[in-house]
Amino acid sequence: MKEKTINAILFVIMLFLLGIFLFPIAFILMNSFKGKFFISASPFTLPTGDTFAGLENYVSGLARTGFFQAAGWSFFITIISVFVVVLLSAMTAYYLTRVKNKFTQVIYYLFVFSMIVPFQMVMFPTIKVADFLHLNNPIGMVVLYLGFGSGLSVFMFSGFIKSIPIEIEEASMIDGCSPIKHFFYIILPILKPTAITVAILNTMWIWNDYLLPYLVIGVSTPYKTIPVVIQMLVGSNGNKDLGAMMAMLVLSMLPVIVFYLTMQKHIVKGVAAGAIKG
Repeated sequence: MKEKTINAILFVIMLFLLGIFLFPIAFILMNSFKGKFFISASPFTLPTGDTFAGLENYVSGLARTGFFQAAGWSFFITIISVFVVVLLSAMTAYYLTRVKNKFTQVIYYLFVFSMIVPFQMVMFPTIKVADFLHLNNPIGMVVLYLGFGSGLSVFMFSGFIKSIPIEIEEASMIDGCSPIKHFFYIILPILKPTAITVAILNTMWIWNDYLLPYLVIGVSTPYKTIPVVIQMLVGSNGNKDLGAMMAMLVLSMLPVIVFYLTMQKHIVKGVAAGAIKG
């Protein structure tokens, strides 16, 4: 009886937390079908009758933002950045874990330290360096995301690599496998759960990132990403087309939600595997 009561309480708590997490998505979806003047007046009511605007907000948002072009650049920057972060972080973590000396220890702790440094501390130096090195373009954004995303990625990969028996590597070396082949044909496939987790986390971060593209690329170039063009719906005088903003937010969430639901089964496995040894 006591166990059933505890399970019932846990179920209610989890249901409550689920509602909290899903409420913002439902709120945005609901208001994306309202007339823009009704969103501020009655944000928590369902779009019915006079408040229902159909697809008007979606049509208006797509026409005013250049959403599809921004989506193309968001896909390009996100996919290339995630691929580079996953590959180079895995290689770096493998080297730092297997080569034991003071140099690799210092480098490893620098990666760990980079995770706790707030972006605001390095925001203005980053902009200056990006302008100086002409990184205000999609390829430059990949380089910047590699720098900001490698700390957590190296940390997670290192935790998993420490759990891989060294005997596997010794056996491959005896069979004449070179270090490069050993990494790509043996280590990297073993890292698949952690690699997928790292890819998911970085995808959600890079896809939704507004501040870095806004500061580095800006709004006067053709390389604007989705968060930047959505923010442009706010006028210079502060007026907002909330209907169009809600509609574009819904469209921007769809790729990440589909990607997350497709890959979510790997998240717990990858995080748990990366936490076996710190």
